[in-house]
Amino acid sequence: MSDSGISFDEFQALEQKVLRAVEIVKREREARAAAEAEVVTLRAQLAAQSQQTESQVTTLNATLTQEREAIRQRIEGMLSQMDELL
Repeated sequence: MSDSGISFDEFQALEQKVLRAVEIVKREREARAAAEAEVVTLRAQLAAQSQQTESQVTTLNATLTQEREAIRQRIEGMLSQMDELL
């Protein structure tokens, strides 16, 4: 080349660096898109799990309330029987 500033080898090296930079950016964009898709999936799974847990807690509370009521009635019955003995 003439005295224009850079040689052919320098230009080739620069071209290779640009191509590598483009590939890195492309891979990073693909990785970001994959990570964003995974976030969406995980948020949906978390919402479903949260809903399932809430349902289980509601069911457990209802069961415990029924059991408490049954025990209360049994105790009242026993107290009534004890009152009859006195």
